[in-house]
Amino acid sequence: MTGPLPWRLKLMHGFGAVAFGVKDGGFSFFLLPFYNLVLGVDAGIVGAALATALVVDALADPLIGHLSDRTYTRWGRRLPWLYLAPIPLALMWALLWSPPFTGVPTYWEIVMLAVGVRLLLSACEVPSISMVPEITADYVERTTLFRYRFLSGWVGGLTMSVLAFTVFLPTPESQLQPDGYAVFGMVGAVVMLVSVIGSAAGQHPYVARLPDTAPPPFSLRLAFADIFDAFRERAFVIFAFGALAAYISQGVTLSITLYVIRYVWQFSELAFKLYPLALGLSVVAMFLLVGPLHRRFGKPLSGAGGALAALAIAGTPYVLYLVGFWPETGGALSTILFMAFMVTANTAGVVSIISATSMVAEIVEAFEERTGKRAEGTFYAGNWLIQKSATGGGILLTSLIVETIGLEPGTAQAAVAPDVVANLALAYLLVTAVLALTAAFWLARFPITRADHEARIAARISGERALATGAPPHK
Repeated sequence: MTGPLPWRLKLMHGFGAVAFGVKDGGFSFFLLPFYNLVLGVDAGIVGAALATALVVDALADPLIGHLSDRTYTRWGRRLPWLYLAPIPLALMWALLWSPPFTGVPTYWEIVMLAVGVRLLLSACEVPSISMVPEITADYVERTTLFRYRFLSGWVGGLTMSVLAFTVFLPTPESQLQPDGYAVFGMVGAVVMLVSVIGSAAGQHPYVARLPDTAPPPFSLRLAFADIFDAFRERAFVIFAFGALAAYISQGVTLSITLYVIRYVWQFSELAFKLYPLALGLSVVAMFLLVGPLHRRFGKPLSGAGGALAALAIAGTPYVLYLVGFWPETGGALSTILFMAFMVTANTAGVVSIISATSMVAEIVEAFEERTGKRAEGTFYAGNWLIQKSATGGGILLTSLIVETIGLEPGTAQAAVAPDVVANLALAYLLVTAVLALTAAFWLARFPITRADHEARIAARISGERALATGAPPHK
């Protein structure tokens, strides 16, 4: 499509990301505390199980993207996936929070559940996000679609977090019991199902059409050859280094949240309930800021600047706490100040993440220029793999921090020694500093500017017109 996109298309495209938000919020905020503090699984085992699931993803996700690129139906390449995959995804999500096993879940049982959720979510998210470069080639309109995706994803994740802290897990004591987590899983499963199928139905009138060309017969050898070729694209490699660090930094921040707000900042029951709502303000701020930032500075500088700003703002409360200049934790002043810092830092962090994700759309045309092939699904499967690796990496790093400082499962808020609390704050600060600096370094070096992209699109259009009219293409 050319020109401004219809608001209904933007809204319905973004609505599909609610499922991702539910998953990401669940994995990031609650998964490790649930299996560690509630079910009694060693934190290191949980982290190792999720890391193992990522190894399976490393093989399967790019293949899902490649198969999505090659799907050939009268509804197009992506919609059939979005109508079928969310049904088993909903079932697997419910089982993740109500494990069908006796006793403490084992390493392999956690791996099985995590692999099921991750692969089925890939089968929804990769085809959905791959529609972006198909719908529009406009540099800013692509950002607009991602704004709606991220807004919807964060709304989905934060809504489930609000429900968790107010309905399913309203007290610190209930957060150490399994019943509320089971209800959290069942409600999330329904939300995921409605999100993905509803988004597909809403976009159907705009995108459902037979692809221009039929793909050649499928070959596993050629499939992986195409995947490896795509992943050798220089711009994608640079993006991958920067995005991985940015996503892991966010993954650590989210997965360690229940630990730090409980043990470092001594949140009250009311503060637990208000915290997700406060973070919601950062999503609204991101939605308003990211478009102007991309128009003014471009995606690479916006991504790098967001990572550095998030580090500086988020790290300030921890530095002040460690040097003794922070108000007494647990009080109203401490809680309000911490929330204000986190809202601002999260705004910058999400700007960095959305800038990185939006860069992938421009890699599609660069790859097409070099090879003559379009591979939206393959590249976004790679991006999706990076995001999931980051979530798993964030949880793994958090589990290592928890193991290292000696925080025992089920420990009450007031029973943790002061040196353990200080070590938790220091470890979080050091890990996120390294990751944010790495992300900024690589994202700033992304080689495709807006001018590069627009020149590439103009050349492609000129070539298509030349083929249609027999005239030489404009150079």
